[in-house]
Amino acid sequence: MSPDSFEQIIAPGTPAPDFSLGREDGETFTRSDLLGGTTVLVFYPFAFSPVCTDQLQVYDEVREELAGQGATLYGVSCDHTYSQKAFRERLGVQIEQLSDWEPKGEASRAFGAWFAPRGCSARALVIVGSDGVVTWSHRAESLGDLPGANLIFDALAAPA
Repeated sequence: MSPDSFEQIIAPGTPAPDFSLGREDGETFTRSDLLGGTTVLVFYPFAFSPVCTDQLQVYDEVREELAGQGATLYGVSCDHTYSQKAFRERLGVQIEQLSDWEPKGEASRAFGAWFAPRGCSARALVIVGSDGVVTWSHRAESLGDLPGANLIFDALAAPA
């Protein structure tokens, strides 16, 4: 699948859009939850798929180190919260999952992390600063590409 099939990822310097994502506990996660800390939104296509499994396990291994740098990771997919909870529990990861279930893909579209041909989130990373402005973004060239955790560390270490 060509990169042309993807939305344009949100650019650094852009204020994070308004959005609403479902949390496992039934509450919502919105733009206001981004304020006051550095947030890494990890958009991924499907719970229980092989690359997504690898990606969340790799990121969970470095989660505490990222937290030490002030960053909190959240997984975002268009799966229902029940699927995401089962996925997180089966993997044994601590990264909170956020559901872009309904309206399906609305937040993924707003961040430019939507892959229309499959009706799912693209594999993308978006870092939002404590002021709610995107500081860095990356979209993988294909759904099968796993962006290494080093990309997140490098982005956090880059001068503002």
